Amino acid sequence: MEGLSVAGQPRAVVDGLPQYKPGKSAAQAAADHDLTEAIKLASNESSYGPLPSVIKAISDGASLLNRYPDHRGEALREAIAKKQETSAECVTVGCGSVGLLQQAYSAYVDAGDEVVYPWRSFEVHPIFSAIAQANAVTVPLRDQAFDLDAVQKAVTAKTKLVILSTPNNPTGTVCGTDDLKNLLSGISENVVVIIDEAYLEFVTDKSVRNPVKEILPEFPNAVVFRTFSKAYGLANLRVGYAIGNSEIIGAIDKVALPFLVNGLAQTAVLASLEKEAERELWDRVGEVISERQRVYDVLTADGWPVTRSQANFLWLPLQGEAGAVFQQLESSGIVTRPFENEGIRVTIGTPDENDRFLDAIGSR
Repeated sequence: MEGLSVAGQPRAVVDGLPQYKPGKSAAQAAADHDLTEAIKLASNESSYGPLPSVIKAISDGASLLNRYPDHRGEALREAIAKKQETSAECVTVGCGSVGLLQQAYSAYVDAGDEVVYPWRSFEVHPIFSAIAQANAVTVPLRDQAFDLDAVQKAVTAKTKLVILSTPNNPTGTVCGTDDLKNLLSGISENVVVIIDEAYLEFVTDKSVRNPVKEILPEFPNAVVFRTFSKAYGLANLRVGYAIGNSEIIGAIDKVALPFLVNGLAQTAVLASLEKEAERELWDRVGEVISERQRVYDVLTADGWPVTRSQANFLWLPLQGEAGAVFQQLESSGIVTRPFENEGIRVTIGTPDENDRFLDAIGSR
């Protein structure tokens, strides 16, 4: 309150923290530009809402809102383990894959340790590294993709985590399974390697195979993170999961908040794993993949630089033009995600939303 002295001071590291900036809402963009409406293609959300068969399960679960949820999400772990053909002891759930990433930092990273990750990548990496007072070792992308040889060379005796988002956010590029194996074969088993597959369902590249089956049995220091926020359309409920050896999963579990995944979220995910929902999911994913290719083709034909993406978004490496193009689009009611002097990221929406984006951006 004004006029009162500050009774406490935050940690020194907090003052210098970069702040995560979510994509602007459609309502805010419309208000800023005096528009009747806008569409949001900024946060890699599903434009389709929850899967139809999941909505009823969420509604039915509302009657239990007065009760705490299952603390460990046992039924959810069992269902995920069954689907992935592993044991429940090798699975944990959390507040999105980003929540699990923060738990991994808490479990493994001390002040002065090193965390290695390619850059540009997911924006929380430098934030979590700073909070942990770790030394962030960033490895520049090469042609918008990971330079895994350089990642391997960046690992030292002080490295605790290596983090690979594949498909990468914001470029949409992937690491092939054989390339990941080559990387892991040159890294000490004392280093935990996180393979973040938030956009896995949209991958069509045949070089990418299931790391749960092909990597985890061979490399006990690898752990896979996934989420129900993107393809499954449950971003608001915040559920992710990790699969790895039981020691890594146990360490991540120990630093979790109690009752971290709420009951409605657990109910929704369990319904999402049923056969009916799976059919709905893959119909939806197929449409997104088809639209991704269509939008890519139109943009490249119109002279725009676009990176080939394996996610539900496209990356336009516009460098110094990024800010102006972002503003042009927003003033037309299209909210994208700008990265200053680097590019803009555009979520693949419904066919109508994508048409509106293409009309707004026009030819270069």
